[in-house]
Amino acid sequence: MGAYRMKRFIYSLITICIGSMVVQACGHAPIPHEVSSGAPVPTEGSTQASEKAILAGEWEYEEGGMVVPLRLDRFGNGTYDFKDGRFLTQLLSDRRWAGAWAQRANDREGGFEITLSDDYSEGEGLWWYTRIERDAVPNKAGGRFHVMKVQSTVGNQILSVDRFPQ
Repeated sequence: MGAYRMKRFIYSLITICIGSMVVQACGHAPIPHEVSSGAPVPTEGSTQASEKAILAGEWEYEEGGMVVPLRLDRFGNGTYDFKDGRFLTQLLSDRRWAGAWAQRANDREGGFEITLSDDYSEGEGLWWYTRIERDAVPNKAGGRFHVMKVQSTVGNQILSVDRFPQ
């Protein structure tokens, strides 16, 4: 009877350990997979939200002769009309601006990184894919682009570029 109790004890211990691991794994907030699941959400990342406020307003994204307006909130998140696009700022540190983008209309997602000018009014960027439809490891190349701030939003007031507070 001692061997039976020992086996039962071991099975109980294993069951408790597995149960604890499941609870631990499920007990944290999930990491969002898509930025396309709705309106962009504010993120703090490695910078304060107030530092990202310099991104608020309208920007022009230019790539290969095509210009697309981006509308960003005080967190650097927003939308663009091309392919029902979403834009999410994850990092603004010094002059490095990085984040993610998603396009609902063609089911694509990716990342970007921009090096901003000293006055934060324009920058040169690089974008890439992280998902194309069901392909989570796409090998299709991204590209280079230029962004330029057209108008700024400060304290709910719209300012033209030439009136930016310095």
